[in-house]
Amino acid sequence: MAEEKKGFAAEFKEFIMRGNVIDLAVGVIIGGAFQAIVSSLVDDIIMPIISLATKGIDFTKLAIQINEETTLNYGNFITAIINFLIMAFVIFMLVKGINKVHAIGKKEEPAAEEEAPTTKVCPFCKSEIAIDASRCPHCTSEIKE
Repeated sequence: MAEEKKGFAAEFKEFIMRGNVIDLAVGVIIGGAFQAIVSSLVDDIIMPIISLATKGIDFTKLAIQINEETTLNYGNFITAIINFLIMAFVIFMLVKGINKVHAIGKKEEPAAEEEAPTTKVCPFCKSEIAIDASRCPHCTSEIKE
């Protein structure tokens, strides 16, 4: 029996309507908005404070002139690193908080302690005997420890 071929539009609609695609899209949009907040925090609050602590250095103007048209803007790179570290710290704190909430919801079951074995196997007749037996009650072999 030949399978019915779906049209491109129907396949695309099915793909888009999957839950994980929509979740990813929402995450990207919220992440972009959050990035704007973190960038503003770094550019408008943290970098001016760092500039005060470093006697007025403006990080956005830190650059090395390579030739007439090319500059290495390492000050912008420093700002991007600070943005990344703040973003990573915030995400770390969110994940840590979520894990704590999940741990509160789960009750830890006490681990069952394994009891010491009370029996062993006779090496001669393979019968199960008491752990402290020195002779097998089935085959009467002497068991050496």
